[in-house]
Amino acid sequence: MIYRLRLILDTKEDVLRDIEIQSINSFEDLHYAIISAFGFEGNEMASFYLSDSEWNQGEEITFESFGQQKVMKDNILETIIDENQKNFIYVYDFLNLWTFFVEFIETSEENKSTNYPETIFSVGKMPDKAPERLFIENKNDEFEEEGFEEEDPYQFY
Repeated sequence: MIYRLRLILDTKEDVLRDIEIQSINSFEDLHYAIISAFGFEGNEMASFYLSDSEWNQGEEITFESFGQQKVMKDNILETIIDENQKNFIYVYDFLNLWTFFVEFIETSEENKSTNYPETIFSVGKMPDKAPERLFIENKNDEFEEEGFEEEDPYQFY
């Protein structure tokens, strides 16, 4: 079975890719498909995070083993993606925080002449650098992420 996934860069401009990948592939395979689809060199760490329909960040799936977390190479897509788990957040390069929303769109039958994973749809050009993030402290002494307003890229809080 083939999964069609939509990958959306967290930026004001429309930058997205749709890929098809086999359901028996691992999250590590998906990681490499994302790197290829967006033109990254692939030399930075990355993680997936389980997410709900509101894009709240949940459990982490790491590239390397750091203890109790799930690891990409050990987790097959079809064992995690289901009716209740269709959204993920993917973060590439923890210094620059390239952040993507990954959404399961649909399944289809495998085409034997296709080499999966495959980028099947592309919109937008990747920016030269990751969209800037600003973290502010909320009333509970926790940090929240906020983006800069497009009209004033030098705005500070």
